[in-house]
Order: sequence, then structure tokens, then C-alpha cells
Amino acid sequence: MAAKIRTWWQGLRYRGGGTMIAWLFHRIGGLAMVVFVGMHIFASFLTQQFGSDFGTAINIVYQSPYFQAPLYFFIIFHAINGLRIILLDTFPKLLEYQREMTWLQWMVFIPVYGLVVFFIIASIVSGE
Repeated sequence: MAAKIRTWWQGLRYRGGGTMIAWLFHRIGGLAMVVFVGMHIFASFLTQQFGSDFGTAINIVYQSPYFQAPLYFFIIFHAINGLRIILLDTFPKLLEYQREMTWLQWMVFIPVYGLVVFFIIASIVSGE
């Protein structure tokens, strides 16, 4: 039993490399989307069924730029990483270029997320 626990714990240890960070961010992105959609449904239910101020408060939280910026980070990363995974699954010969594809993924992600951050900051400055 102790050997199983030790093996399980070693499986969680960070081994380095961009692909493991991509794996971690992909999982966090999926979880972030589930939390966001759950909050949205829960807030809508409370607001429509009970006219609850708590539902309105939840809406204010997920409409704030401090919630949106990390949420968009993980959603965009999840989408681009998913495209990389689809390409690798569709064309198995590309697996030997997995490191390069991870770098390409970051080169696509950074300008796209930078544009999103620009629009978030622009909405903060304009007061919308």
C-alpha cells in the first residue's frame, strides 16, 4: 500500500518541460470553464426564480475584469492547446515535434491573449 501511495505522489511531481505546463494549464482551463458556466447558471437561476441580490452579486463578480482576465487566459490557452492536441492525434508523425509545437502554441497564444488584455484594460479605462 505504501508503494502505491509513493508511486501516486511521484506521478504528481513536476518533471519539467513546456508540455507538462501545457497539460496543467489545459486541466485548469477546463475546470475554470466549468466553474464559470456553473456560476452563470446558478446566478441566472437565483435572479430569475427569486429575484435574489445574491445572484446579482455573482453576476458582478464574473463580470469584473479581475475575474475575466484569468478566465480568458485559461479559456484561450485551453482552445489553442486543444488544437495542438488534435493535430498531434491526427498526424502521429508530428509527435517527434511536440516541443516545437508547444513553442508554436505559445507564439500564437501570447499575441491573442495580449489583445484580450488590451480590450479589458481599455474597458476599465473607459469606465464601461
